[in-house]
This record gives sequence, C-alpha cells and structure tokens, in this order.
Amino acid sequence: MKYFFNSAVMKTVCAVLLSSLLTVGVGAAPRVPRVVTDGTEYRGAVRLIDGTAYVKLREFSERLGAAVTWDAAGSTARVRTDSLDMTARAGEHYAVANGRYLWCRECIFIDGGSTFVPLRVIGKAFGYETRWDADTFTARLTRRTSGIADGGRFYDQSEVYWLSRIINAEAGGEPLLGKLAVGSVVLNRVKSPDFPDSVCGVVFDRAHGVQFTPTANGTVYNVPNDESVAAAKLCLEGTTVSEKVLFFLNADISESFWIVGNREYVMSVGNHDFYA
Repeated sequence: MKYFFNSAVMKTVCAVLLSSLLTVGVGAAPRVPRVVTDGTEYRGAVRLIDGTAYVKLREFSERLGAAVTWDAAGSTARVRTDSLDMTARAGEHYAVANGRYLWCRECIFIDGGSTFVPLRVIGKAFGYETRWDADTFTARLTRRTSGIADGGRFYDQSEVYWLSRIINAEAGGEPLLGKLAVGSVVLNRVKSPDFPDSVCGVVFDRAHGVQFTPTANGTVYNVPNDESVAAAKLCLEGTTVSEKVLFFLNADISESFWIVGNREYVMSVGNHDFYA
C-alpha cells in the first residue's frame, strides 16, 4: 500500500519543501543513495527529498533509449518508447504511464531546467522492480518487462466507472486529497466483511439505509471530472489516505450525526470529516 501525509495544500507544501531542501548549505548536504540498475551503477543525478529518491526524467529515460519531449506551456515532459508512453507534469502528485496513474508522495518538480520524478515511479513505468537495501543505502532496480502493463488491461472498467462517479459526486469540488479520501472509504469497505465486496455493491449498498446520498439524488450518474477519474485510478493502484476510514460526512450539511457519536474520528480533509 502507498501512504501519504494529510495536506489540503499539497502543491504549496511541495514548493516550500523544495525551496528548503534544494538549497543546501555547505556541510549540510543530505546523504544521497546509490542507484544500481540491472547490476550497473547509475551515474546520473540523484536527489533525496524527505526519504524519496528523485532522478532527472530526461537523463534517466534517454539512457534507456527513450525519446523525451517537453511541452513548455503545460510544464509537461513526455517519454516514449515502443512499450511506454509516459507524461509527467511539474507540480502534480502523479505521473501517467501507459494509462496507469502512479502516485508521487512528493510532487514532480523542475530544478535547473530539469524535471525530477521519483525513482521508484519512473522505474515502474519502464518495467523495473525497485528494492531498497538499507544496509548499503542503495536502490536496486531490476528490469522485469519492457514497460508497465497498459491501464486498459490493468483496471477493471466497472470499478473505474463507479469509483470515479461516487468520488466526483461526493468530492468533485474538493482537492485531490479529498477525492482520494472518499475513494479510500469505498475501497476500505470493499475489503471489509461488513460491507459488499465490490465497488458497485458498496456504492449502492442500502442494507442500513442509503449509504451515499448521490445514489438517491442521482448525481452519482454525472460524468466525473478528470481529477475524479485520476483519483479513482490512483486508489485502484493502491494509493490510500488510511486503511481505517470507513465513513465520512460534511458536518455543515449533514442531516444525521450517527457517525460522530458511534465511530472513531480519524481526520478531516476539505469539507469532510472521516471516521473508522
């Protein structure tokens, strides 16, 4: 599972983090991990930011024979091989590779004219398995395939359909983190023996009354926005705010406060409070 810290202003935090970590004084440079790909030392630039190793997207990709293009207007790099089509946009917390949405706990960023992406993310896109060797402070990448499996085959389209729609109906106006939190509730319920075992089943569950208001007022059928679809796919990749959250409500508009009195409070994201 992938976890990340709660923040309603992820891009602002990212900018502050970079300004503090990328400008390092003499004698304060953090330890930089070794990177070994298929037994060969990687000689490219590596940055360590809050425990995440970053590499230059172009440098890493071109060493593997990929073509890299840059869209200045969208601050987006595109990487292409016969087996991979990947985009990475500065400021975002995910990259898209062959239609797969890959979470970046710390955001993709530009420094010195280069786009930096998490090593594990770009490695996964190229078909590498990454293992961390704490004893030698080394990331070891082993090539398993020529590129990540296509999203069209990886995702269950029914799960994407209903998860993106309930996320959009409940949190379409919330930041990405709020959308991911709603998605986490749905998927945690799928895993729980106390709820139906499918996304569709959870969304339309009425065993103890309507569970999600959008299924009663019809907004669950609205076409989701792009970020709601992205959030759904990120959740289906394993990204979660918490494995505990099973309930949520907006206290300003809720008509029932049973959750507040009967469930354990976990966090608040945007306009929603989340409970276990």
